[in-house]
This record gives sequence, C-alpha cells and structure tokens, in this order.
Amino acid sequence: MARILVIKLGALGDVVLAFAPFAAIRAHHAADQVTLLTTAPFAALCAASPWFDRVEIDSRPPVWDLPGLLALRRRLRGFDFAYDLQTSSRSSHYFRLAGRPAWSGIASGASHPHDNAERDLMHTRERQAEQLARAGIASVPHPDLGWLARGGPELTAPYALLVPGAAPHRPAKRWPATQFAQLAGVLDRRGLRPVVVGTDGDAPHAAAIRDACPQALDLTGRTSLLELGGLAARASLAIGNDTGPMHLAAAMGCRAIVLFSGESDPSLTAPRGPDAGRVQVVRADRLDLLSVARVAALLG
Repeated sequence: MARILVIKLGALGDVVLAFAPFAAIRAHHAADQVTLLTTAPFAALCAASPWFDRVEIDSRPPVWDLPGLLALRRRLRGFDFAYDLQTSSRSSHYFRLAGRPAWSGIASGASHPHDNAERDLMHTRERQAEQLARAGIASVPHPDLGWLARGGPELTAPYALLVPGAAPHRPAKRWPATQFAQLAGVLDRRGLRPVVVGTDGDAPHAAAIRDACPQALDLTGRTSLLELGGLAARASLAIGNDTGPMHLAAAMGCRAIVLFSGESDPSLTAPRGPDAGRVQVVRADRLDLLSVARVAALLG
C-alpha cells in the first residue's frame, strides 16, 4: 500500500474546484492510503468526504518559524507520491521539505511536472485535469457529492440562496447590499424565499436585506460548510458574488447566477457544476453599477 499526499491550501472556491481531482485521485489510488494537507477552515469538510484516509492541517508557518517548519517537514515526510494541487511557490517549496518524493506539480525537479507554459491561462478545472493526466490519471469527471447533499436545515418553502459576501480585502468583488435587498424583494414576489448565507462578517449585509425584505431568512454565520452544501443542494437558485459559497452551490448542482467584477476573470475561476448550463456568469467592470434589472432578467 502506497502513501499518497494531496496538497490543497487555498480559499473555499479553490477547494471546491479541486473536488473532481480529489475524487479522481482517490479512484486511482483505491488501495492506497491518501492524506490531504489543507488549512484549518476546510479540514472538517474534507474529512467528511470519501476521498481521504487522513486530513492534516497546514498552519503555514513563516520562514522564520523554525519549530513550525520542522513540524511541517515531519508531516510531509514518508510519502511515496504527492499531488500538489496548490501549485504555488509555497507548496512547491514543500517538495524539498518532503524529501523530494515522486511529485506532480510545478516544483523544480518534480518527477511528473505540469510543464504547459500556458497553464496559467487555463481554467482551474482544465489545468488540474491536465496536471493529473501528466501523472497518469486520465479521467477527472464531476464527482458524486451525495455525501454532502444531506446536511443543513430542511427548509420547507422553495428558496433561493443569496451570497452577498466576498473576501474582505477585495470590496470591489461585492455587489452592494442595497441591490441584493431589491433582488430579495423580486424573489419573494416570485414565490422564492430569499435565504442569506455567509460568514459572521456578512451579517450587516444580511441585516440590510432583511430591512428591505423581512421575509428573507438570515443564516449568516449559522451554517458549517457541510451544512451549506446540503442547503445549496435543495435550493432552487443561488445568486451571489464570485466567492466560495457560490462555488459550493454550483458544485451541488444548484442553478447559479454568479456576479463577476473586473477584478476577476471567469474564464479562469468561474464556478463549475455537473451541468455547465446551470451556471450563468454576469460580468460588470464595476459591480456597484450593475443594475438589479439586469440580474433579475436572468431569473426566468
């Protein structure tokens, strides 16, 4: 039995886009022990999946933290093969810390390099599929996410998820809460209860939406990622900014309308689902100028 390491450290959207590679690696190494190295926010989600025998947490120690680096090196040692799905300068450095095992990634000296000079111009899913093909995994289909579809609160009425959050350091990726509030009213009049999801930090946006549409349900800060997966699987629709929960909603097969500002390129990072036609991208250089009417026109 070989010991296999998978590295994925990024934000929620990056982790969700790696679901298909995770499942493909598991299928390819069905008789082996597969360990994921990830960051703390995603450990519980990935541990609940059928893809890993173990999940290790990377605290991402800085270069001056010698005890932290030594602890990380101990976690990285002893593997027969590693799939670096992060493919960053940091994760490439882990190749040396790991003792230079057989390695799929972009680290100098990797045994199975992803050496396509155009890799940074590819969507994450195609890029990772090509990387795995270089390592002998030819098929990377959309995975079965039934294990994730069961969680979360059971809401009786038809509902639509609203995702007003985005990374705090990238405010230009947010459609204003006032526009979400107006859209919530449109959804309510169409018989879809607006359900606002996100982190504790998104509570002010949820409050603004509820002020304008009291029928909206505020679940910000009240769902784990496992619960959010099930909530999305049962939703009729999800509308939100280019952020992690929208990736999760799309992956669960929920119809998704994703709002992209000029700061991001959907050809590289747009959410993906089992059926491409269920994900619609709305692009606007400035989301504060994106009209409610333009988004509402996509509701059908």
